[in-house]
Amino acid sequence: MYEEMTYETILSNVLAKVPADIDKREGSMIYTALAPACIELAQLYLELDLILNETFADTASRDYLVRRALERGIKPKEATYAVVRGEFNIDVPIGSRYSLDKFTYITKKKLSDGVYELECEVSGSTPNGSIGKLIPIEYIDGLETAMITEILIPGEDEEDTEIFRKRYLDSFDAQAFGGNRTDYKEKVLRLSGVGAVKVYRATNVSGEEAGGNVKLTILDSSLNKPSGVLVNMVQTAVDPTNNSGDGEGFAPLWHFVHVIGAEETKIDITTSITYQAGYKFEDLKSYIEEVIDGYFKNLVKSWQESDTLVVRISQIESAILGITGIIDVNNTSINGGKVNIELNPDSIPVRGSFNEN
Repeated sequence: MYEEMTYETILSNVLAKVPADIDKREGSMIYTALAPACIELAQLYLELDLILNETFADTASRDYLVRRALERGIKPKEATYAVVRGEFNIDVPIGSRYSLDKFTYITKKKLSDGVYELECEVSGSTPNGSIGKLIPIEYIDGLETAMITEILIPGEDEEDTEIFRKRYLDSFDAQAFGGNRTDYKEKVLRLSGVGAVKVYRATNVSGEEAGGNVKLTILDSSLNKPSGVLVNMVQTAVDPTNNSGDGEGFAPLWHFVHVIGAEETKIDITTSITYQAGYKFEDLKSYIEEVIDGYFKNLVKSWQESDTLVVRISQIESAILGITGIIDVNNTSINGGKVNIELNPDSIPVRGSFNEN
């Protein structure tokens, strides 16, 4: 707003107000007296411009955006710690520590004989891809095998500033109130490990659509099918099953909430590929699988706001065609047919088999 108020402009304006019969040349007494004050005024205008930008949510830096959002009770999501399933040949002590890759894990809860929940000691999403053999930090008598076999609750990074800004601005478009759809979405998405949620009117135990019955379908923070542990955690936070409808979670009194995880629909692909000279299927298979997985992942990003996802043959062919060494792709079928597949509203696509004609 004050970009034009530079030192040179201010000095020129000030000197213009000095009578013409006074020496105003650089080095003169009046020039030397006014120039330092003009520098300070120019700096003041810069500070005023900064204050103006920090006042509004669309231009505020993160610290001031957080303060603005707090006025509506909205906070950025903090980084969380991945929770994993560990399997051991013996029972191990709660609190024992193990390493995998560059990460350290600590046992938190026993699930069954030799099976435990472990929590990563490093927050964020980086450890989410670590599955494999654990090495104990301290000697445990009788321990022969220790493995992470599943990511139960993915770790999340601190919420990105621009994503947080959009969430704050979006809060003005739909008001969360008393268990309406927006209220459920906001509160469920705040829970650790949850990346997306759909809210439905649900049926009661008799199969009838009755007031107060709500169904929530969720994805984990990596936009994958959630583990049973995460589903149970969300169910307990929303509406504990042992006192369903009593308002002991954040669901309103007399709301009977049923939390489920999204299902995976395998997509088997068969196609014909023409390769450049020197390339063959075995060389490019991993790249082909990677771009297909990327297409599915991008598709799933719109799952929460979509009635249903559609897996399109043209998009699969386009993704494969972008790989170096591939000239043409045609005659593609998915799940045995040559038509696009519309998934169940509670399903997400995952790659099944991939074969050439």
